[in-house]
Amino acid sequence: MGRTWAVIPMYNEGSVIGSVIEELRRTFPHVVCVDDGSSDDSAAAALAAGAVVITHPINLGQGASLQTGFDFALADPEMTEVITFDADGQHQVADAEGMVQKLRDENLDVVIGSRFLDDRTSLTGLRRAILRTAAAYTRATTGMALTDAHNGLRVIGRGLLQRIRLKQNRMAHASELIDQISDLNARWAEYPTHIVYTEYSRAKGQSLLNSVNILVEILFR
Repeated sequence: MGRTWAVIPMYNEGSVIGSVIEELRRTFPHVVCVDDGSSDDSAAAALAAGAVVITHPINLGQGASLQTGFDFALADPEMTEVITFDADGQHQVADAEGMVQKLRDENLDVVIGSRFLDDRTSLTGLRRAILRTAAAYTRATTGMALTDAHNGLRVIGRGLLQRIRLKQNRMAHASELIDQISDLNARWAEYPTHIVYTEYSRAKGQSLLNSVNILVEILFR
């Protein structure tokens, strides 16, 4: 069946990362966390939960963390695909499992999560509008008929991963990744995902901040 690695970018997630990894490893035992210059105990908590931890000595951004995790996973000759998974508990392991199965069953290169293929995810009107705008922009620029272009839950097969190289260190990496998938003519599909915006993630301001980042990226591009 091959070996799946889950890649988790991590920055100051010490209070939640242990439980995220423990739940994930019940289905996917191979987890690598890229600690992106955290100032808390994220690395120790991730190690205690059974993950491999790679540390950036300074904060470089999520794009850089993903690329570091990709490079690590590619060093495993038995790795067949990677999952990109958030550190804050917003992603669901059951969705990731279904996405891996879809990738294998349909011989795809990548499966991309979508919040808009079912009604499980609760979104504010502003965030929904921004994400819809981002998806429309992506369709126009890449030809990929995505419904959710900025979903962080993805499964990428080894063959495609070997050809991807993220150069955008921060939030622009999401669009860069889609651009590369399109340029490489990858076989892709979407999969319905449930993104849970927890009190913890909202307290960090992540939902609003990501929406603003996406909007700024669209305007500048």
